[in-house]
Amino acid sequence: MEFWKMNGIGNDYIYFNCLDTELTDPESLAIRLSNRHFGIGGDGIVLICKSDIADAKMRMFNADGSEGKMCGNAIRCVGKYLYDTGIVQKTNLLIETLSGIKGLELYVENGLVQAAEVDMNAPILEPDKIPVLLKGESIVNREIKIGQEQYNITCVSMGNPHCVVFVNDVAGLDLDKIGPLFEHNDLFPDRINTEFVQILDESTYKMRVWERGSGETLACGTGACAVAVACVLNGFANLNEKITIKLRGGDLVIRYTNETVFMTGGATKSFIGYIEV
Repeated sequence: MEFWKMNGIGNDYIYFNCLDTELTDPESLAIRLSNRHFGIGGDGIVLICKSDIADAKMRMFNADGSEGKMCGNAIRCVGKYLYDTGIVQKTNLLIETLSGIKGLELYVENGLVQAAEVDMNAPILEPDKIPVLLKGESIVNREIKIGQEQYNITCVSMGNPHCVVFVNDVAGLDLDKIGPLFEHNDLFPDRINTEFVQILDESTYKMRVWERGSGETLACGTGACAVAVACVLNGFANLNEKITIKLRGGDLVIRYTNETVFMTGGATKSFIGYIEV
């Protein structure tokens, strides 16, 4: 079966066209193919499927086989695949995900998609819907204990649950040690993606992310959106102004309007290959 290897600022997935073909047991396939020594290598696999309510449906499976409801970097690449292959010949698309329908505006250069803006919809702030087992209307700058340390956290769901922690020096963190303590803490019944953020100025933030099921990755689109929302909620940034989130794989530009979150970033094809599935 043909696959495309694509990445959104380093967040790399293996993409399969399932518009006319069904892949059985994608969970096991994700585990096998994501392995960077014995498989293709990636943060997971993405299936591009038929939809009755949108231009296509995206299903994403993490490297550990768990299915994610949404992936901001992957959805831009889905738009690129649909346009670059001629399946969809328009620059405004609707993509169905497990967290709802997302709108994409594609930016085309020389006939190929180079980047896209995604309407990520409104953030979810209610603790029981994120979910996080803490009381209150929202979790903003809430002090909790993780392991042996105290952290101030802000929790946001962008289709996936996120916990944002502001730190003084993001580069010096031992994420291999700290990340799993957050991911598997009892406060987060569905596990959690955790973003550690350093403020550079009111419109620029540096971020590292520990993704549930994948570990530290070069980028996370929904995580960058959660960071932008957290920056506004904590008074570091302003509503309806563009902010730049600097990740290990590159930059994303986010704008939170209080009604929705817009994310803009690149979409890159690495190569096309074939594999027996």
